[in-house]
Amino acid sequence: MGRTYTAAVITISDKGSRGERVDTSGPAVRKILEDAGFEVVHTAILPDEKQQIQDELIRCADELNIGLVMTTGGTGFSQRDITPEATLAVIERETRGIPEAMRWASLQITPRGCLSRSAAGIRGKTLIVNLPGSEKAAKENLLSVIEAIAHGMDMLFSDGSTDHEHHHHHEHHHA
Repeated sequence: MGRTYTAAVITISDKGSRGERVDTSGPAVRKILEDAGFEVVHTAILPDEKQQIQDELIRCADELNIGLVMTTGGTGFSQRDITPEATLAVIERETRGIPEAMRWASLQITPRGCLSRSAAGIRGKTLIVNLPGSEKAAKENLLSVIEAIAHGMDMLFSDGSTDHEHHHHHEHHHA
């Protein structure tokens, strides 16, 4: 990674938000991000409430200008699992390959990997990625895509001048 990007880790858990369960997934995700060179500047624990999750994601992107927002939790089949819906409601562009890669990695470990509903996408210059709630699955999922995500961040933050020049020359030839 050419530069240091900021990151946030948002744990989404009814029990965690009420202090009934110690969050181990959030700290595990934070460590992987820091080891990969990200600067984790914000963490939070929220209940499985769609509006609260959306508000927090918007705040991280629009106000705090955080480069990478990782959520953990709320990606399963239970009635309360709505993290992907909250994520899809606030992003502008989906990045479907990231959850595809995470599910593919999970499927190498368990046939149940296909049950993860994780979503991911871009809002402005913020990449938002859902991870499962279990510490083991969250770590496995993140490790499978962290290198690609770092490259994606470089692309998201590049000024795109090489593309532009190439495009410009291309147009010029047609003129």
